Amino acid sequence: MKTSEIPSGYSSKLGLYDTQSAIALIKSTFQDALAGILRLKRVSAPLFVSPAEGLNDNLNGVERPVRFDIPAAGMDAEVVHSLAKWKRYALKKYGFIEGRGLYTDMNAIRRDEALDNLHSIYVDQWDWEKVISEKDRTREFLEKTVLSIVDAVWYTHAVIQAKYPELTMEMCRNVTFITSQELLDRYPGKTQKEREYLFVKEYGTVFIEKIGGKLSDGMPHDGRAPDYDDWELNGDILVYYPILDCAFELSSMGIRVNAESLRRQLALSGCEDRAELPFHRALLSGELPQTIGGGIGQSRLCMMMLEKAHIGEVQSSIWDPETLKRCSEAGVALL
Repeated sequence: MKTSEIPSGYSSKLGLYDTQSAIALIKSTFQDALAGILRLKRVSAPLFVSPAEGLNDNLNGVERPVRFDIPAAGMDAEVVHSLAKWKRYALKKYGFIEGRGLYTDMNAIRRDEALDNLHSIYVDQWDWEKVISEKDRTREFLEKTVLSIVDAVWYTHAVIQAKYPELTMEMCRNVTFITSQELLDRYPGKTQKEREYLFVKEYGTVFIEKIGGKLSDGMPHDGRAPDYDDWELNGDILVYYPILDCAFELSSMGIRVNAESLRRQLALSGCEDRAELPFHRALLSGELPQTIGGGIGQSRLCMMMLEKAHIGEVQSSIWDPETLKRCSEAGVALL
């Protein structure tokens, strides 16, 4: 089980009042920068969806969604894990054209999440999605989009440090790209997390590509649901975080499955039955646009830019007794 560890000698550089003000500045600055650089429009999004539609994100396939009944509607609903599939429906419904997209505030409850410095059962992120053409389904287009997102993060970081000069942590603006197989070849015998840490500590800001399929050791680098990202055209943005001496994931993203890659990945995952769900039928029949998209953690971004040791310093959630005890002993104020 994961646990929260507060580094020796850590103290927050901002008090509670300034922390709240800084969070507001980070969120307004970053979402405006992201929308401008990727040509996105803000839309409203659901907190819960019908399980019968196949819209909820299955994540690694083992997490249990929070489900509840709606007597007035005569049906059940699930709190979203993410909006990876819903966004493609929204792009079609709202009539977005190629090169344009949407972003939204996504709030989720992940009841089975292990609790530590970086993980909470409450997830808040900017979910974004953009219409692309078939010719854009390339590694080059994916990497260009990654660079744009990192530019928006770097710009926001500069704005925050200008406002709060006591924040001094540097962020590497240059992105180093590597595939998950190349990472395994580089560090044989290391675990997935050890490989990420060693590479990120050396290069600062990285994008690990091709996540979901099995590698030469017979294991995937990390779990990915088979029905949103194309496993050959996706990845994670990570930065080195000196406060915790760790690899710090900011975003999971990718070019989404088309009909061909959806069929292939459903077969590889033993999930062919999903092809009969409404979302999957619409995608397989060509009714949904080709897209690229992802999620960018709001609390993660705030935690990094404000140089916090625990995600509970920038979001209000529920924590286990051991976490509360350790944070209290270290003088860390959880919201």
